[in-house]
Amino acid sequence: MKVYWYILAVCSLISMLLMGIDKARAIAGKRRISEKALFLSALIMGGCGGFLGMVLFRHKTKHWYFVVCFSLLAALQAGVGLYLTLGA
Repeated sequence: MKVYWYILAVCSLISMLLMGIDKARAIAGKRRISEKALFLSALIMGGCGGFLGMVLFRHKTKHWYFVVCFSLLAALQAGVGLYLTLGA
């Protein structure tokens, strides 16, 4: 169960960093990280970090599909972790 939390933490950190990098690139007018890559990073255990990065960097908050999907992924991934920790 600890492994799940470590994987979740590492993937969330990567997802959050991708959101920050994409925001910086958007401001600088440089080539952006694709929305597919941002979604994929959140889908692969990075939902919590993606959501945190979205709020922290105020990035993609006007896109309803990012807000909804990242919120649901964060809740689902944290919920699975809690189930594995408390329910197993």
